[in-house]
Amino acid sequence: MADATELAPPTVRRSWWTRLPVVSQLRQSIGLQRGMLIAGLVLAAIFVLAAVFAPLLAPYGYSQLRDAAGTFGAQQPPSAEHLLGTTVGGYDVLSRVIWGSRTALLVIVVAVTASILVGVLLGLISGYFGGWLDRVLVMIADAIYAFPSLLLAIVLAIVISGGQSSMWGGIFAAALSITVIFIPQYLRVTRSEVIRIKSEAFVESARVIGAGHVRIMTRHVLRNSTRTLPLILTLNASEAILTLAGLGFLGFGIEPTAAAEWGYDLNKSLSDVTAGIWWTSIFPGLAIVLVVLGLTLVGESLNDLADPRLRKRAAGPEPVEDLGVELPAGQQEGEQR
Repeated sequence: MADATELAPPTVRRSWWTRLPVVSQLRQSIGLQRGMLIAGLVLAAIFVLAAVFAPLLAPYGYSQLRDAAGTFGAQQPPSAEHLLGTTVGGYDVLSRVIWGSRTALLVIVVAVTASILVGVLLGLISGYFGGWLDRVLVMIADAIYAFPSLLLAIVLAIVISGGQSSMWGGIFAAALSITVIFIPQYLRVTRSEVIRIKSEAFVESARVIGAGHVRIMTRHVLRNSTRTLPLILTLNASEAILTLAGLGFLGFGIEPTAAAEWGYDLNKSLSDVTAGIWWTSIFPGLAIVLVVLGLTLVGESLNDLADPRLRKRAAGPEPVEDLGVELPAGQQEGEQR
């Protein structure tokens, strides 16, 4: 007789990189869902790489107006010297687009990081302790939804830097307004998960053995209540870019000599469109569309994979198990039809 260990199937060990958050979801995805996720990841990766390596990729500085041959000239069409032409202010369009990705990435990092830290902490406290504190925090979170993020960004830009923002002034003005709007989202998501988890058996066991509130909140509740945050993070990142672009388009963004910003470049190219000068507006606008599209595709794909119902729907109907029951002839014909 063969040994039981010989009949047991071999254990398949998955490498560490296959358990990474995005790689794991990519292995689970199929069909159109995988295509959407890959397209979103490619666009997001191009955006991040352009932001990180902007000094190496950009042919000129974001506020550079001349080189060794002389001034660039305003509204010059695309050429060998300027692949995407120049703006009405005489800046190189390609350089402004590449440097603008760094400004957008900084706003995303500051806004989303601050929103997660504050929102998760408040949601953890609100859901765990409950009572009057929970009611007050939820009421404040609901009230904040009444404030438009763009209007709040304009007010903060005026308060912080008088509407004429430096690089970090504009970044913090946009990031603070986005943070205030995003905090209620993280608060409510974390709170609902904490309310569900705090009644689980392992939390009750921790209380029985004498664990304090801080240890239970940090060691047992927090790590199990933040699994859906990456889904919200990607969607909020795209909204942060739109808020920054809207702020710059209305004239409350970052000055061109301080940093490159896509919304500001779109604002300055409005008069060029009517004159048939298309290159000053189409490339900054295309950058905004592609980055927002990429981040949205990643967020929606991760959301589908996190929801068992949507994942099952994407995989198609499950095959019907053959139970060995013979159907009547009429019913068999109906099934075949």
